This record gives sequence, C-alpha cells and structure tokens, in this order.
Amino acid sequence: MKKIKALIVLIGCWSIVAFAELNIEITQGVQDPTPIAIVPFAGEKISTSANIAKIIEEDLQRSGLFRAIARSDMLSLPSSEDQIYYRDWRVLGASYLAIGNVTKSIPVSAEAPSTGFTVSYELYDVLAQKKVFKKTVSANSNTARDAGHQVSDDIYESITGIRGVFSTKIVYVEDRGQSSSKRYRLMLADADGAREKLLFESSEPLLSPSWSKDRTQIAYVSFETSRPAIFRHNLVTGRREQMTNFKGLNGAPSWSPDGKHLAMVLSKDGNPEIYTLEVASKKLTRVTRNGSIDTEPNWTNDGKSLIFTSNRGGNPQIYQIGLASGRLERLTFDGNYNARPRISPDGKSFVMVHRYDNVFHIAWQEISSGDIRVLTQTQLDESPTIAPNGAILLYATKRNNKGVLAAVSLDAGVKYFLPSKVGDVREPAWSPFK
Repeated sequence: MKKIKALIVLIGCWSIVAFAELNIEITQGVQDPTPIAIVPFAGEKISTSANIAKIIEEDLQRSGLFRAIARSDMLSLPSSEDQIYYRDWRVLGASYLAIGNVTKSIPVSAEAPSTGFTVSYELYDVLAQKKVFKKTVSANSNTARDAGHQVSDDIYESITGIRGVFSTKIVYVEDRGQSSSKRYRLMLADADGAREKLLFESSEPLLSPSWSKDRTQIAYVSFETSRPAIFRHNLVTGRREQMTNFKGLNGAPSWSPDGKHLAMVLSKDGNPEIYTLEVASKKLTRVTRNGSIDTEPNWTNDGKSLIFTSNRGGNPQIYQIGLASGRLERLTFDGNYNARPRISPDGKSFVMVHRYDNVFHIAWQEISSGDIRVLTQTQLDESPTIAPNGAILLYATKRNNKGVLAAVSLDAGVKYFLPSKVGDVREPAWSPFK
C-alpha cells in the first residue's frame, strides 16, 4: 500500500488535505472593467439567505470583466422601463443597467397555494438608451441562487458574447485532518463555492474526481477498500458503484464525451498503462504498451483520441494517441516537465502543469502550433480544470502555506482565489454545461 501511494504521488495524483468552506477573494480583473448597475429587485423576497440582485452583482464582479456601481451611489431604484432616466446612470458612469421584479406565482387552487416565484429581469444599454432584453425565470426558496446565476449568465453572454458559467458546479476534495474519523470528503458546490454539499466521506484518501458529460455522475479514486479503486457516484440517486478492483494502481479516471467509457490508469500487469473501460459491459481495453509510466488520460472532444502524461522520453511530457489507429504523437517539447493535460472545450488547446524556472505553474498550449503560455504566478500549482466556456480555469495551489483553489482567465487578465476558512483543498473539477 505504501508503494502504491508513493507511485500515485510520483505520477501526479496527489492526495488531498483539509476541511473547507470556500470564499471568493478577487485579486485581479481586466484593466477597464465594464461598469454595470444592478438595481435591487423589486417585489417579493424569495429567501432570507439569497438576495438575487446581490448574487448577480457578485457573479459579474468575480468574472473580473465588470465593475458594479455601488448601491449607495444610485440616484433612483427603477423596477420598470418607464422609471429609468438614462442621464442619472450616465452621470454614474454606468454602461449597462439591470432591473428586475419578483412576484409570487399564481396558485393552482386555494387548497394548493403556490410556493414559487417568477423573476422578471431586464438589461439596458445606457449609452445607446435602449433595452437589450427582457426575460423571466422561475424560482422557489431552494432555487433562488439558481435564478440569480441564470440572470448573471444571460447578462454576461449578452454583453461579452461568451456563454456564462455562473450556473455550473465544481467538485473538489477536502481533508478534515487526522483528528477526524472521516477525514477525506468529496464536495459539490456552485461555481462560486456556495451551497457546499457532501457527496462522500472516508477515512482513506479520495482523488481525481471527473464529471460525466451529462453532469449526472462523478468518477473518482478511493482507498476505502485498502487499495486504490475507481468508483462512480450517481448525483441523481446517490448510488455508488465500484468500477475497478485490480491489483496495484487504479487511478486517474476520465469520462468519455459520450459517457459510455472511462479512461484510466492501471498497473495490474506490472506497469502503469492507459486503459479504457466500457461502463455498461465492463469491457477493458488496453491503450498503451510501454515500459515507462503512462498516466493522467484526458479525452479529445471527438472521443477518438486520448492525451496523457508519459515519461517515455526521459521526463514527463504530453502525448496523444489515437484509439483506433494507435498512432502516437508527442505534443510538448518546451521544458522538462509537462503533466496533467486537460483539453479545452473547443478542442484546439490544452492546459497542463508546466515546470517553469524550477516552479510548477499552469500553462496553456495550442495544439496546432505548439505555442505555449504560462498563466499562473503562484507556486506548486496543480490539477487544472477548464470552465466549460473555455474562458477561465480553476486549479489547486499553495497560498500562505495553505492549499487553496485559484482561478485565472486564459488571457491571465482575471484572477481570484477560493480559500478555505479552516484548512486546505485540492483536486477541483469543473462541471460541463447542462
């Protein structure tokens, strides 16, 4: 067991440490963020714990692309188009204005009173003095934050042309420390770290969570059976299933785009190699055959190839292999350490852990040209995961001797941290879109 754990560390599947409650700390935005006024929504209050206008404001500011006009500076609080005086908002420097109303849904009958709400929201271009859109979304006390994130997504996409990711989810692993009998915890949260939910806890390490394309399942590694094994966890039913029980290493699961296969690393034949597992039939197919360490597979978007880490050239580098042809291609040549590749949503690039000036950073590389760009300035960076819109990535790093999650846009213009109040967090995985 000690040898297997050491091997996992060697090939990049680091164990996770810490109890966590995530908080947002924005450290850098774009140089000239778009000023936007989010007026408090009029009407009913859906939940005492979820202020929709505040959620929208925090979402947009966290993106680094927007600067919210302070509510204390607002000269009026319009809730309809006829109450808007554009000159007031031009004086405040606002480029855009968002207003909204919350009303109770009409009850079906007196015996079945409604517990739902309708959120109507409108976006205005202040400089052009025109309405951009008017939309509605349904909500209740349990989904008020979802409604706020949806409004944020619509505003973000309308202004930037890029789909918003505020309604997506993240999973990560935390460790409550040696004093806890259930030390390691697999956690699910909103993309902003809110509404944490415990999925599974164990006295043994949990590693490498991976989302299925339809967002209904998480695959991950657990040591609960006294050796590493791959499990899948159904987020709808809560059911867990052990997928592998081979001797040696069972690690680094990665869902195929169609959700029918898992790529993984197994050392059952003596050496860490890449395999694929057909989930329904449990049919196992060996992909690589080499005396080196092959690990950390990730699917290309068409499901026809895998990119992975291998030291077959003497040090860790990124390779791509065709599943049908077996054709192998080395993708990285810059530096003597490149590992943990993750393909971008458009399939044209990938991010990875890259050793630069003897420090581990996250780097981006275009596949066609081989152009590489270092994105992070922190240290001991690991476990990159890209947002489904391809605009930002999340990764694990060290800050003030604590493990935290950090985010950076792919142009490195936007940066923020999601630290824990209590301990360290690692191994983030960003969900796909619904």
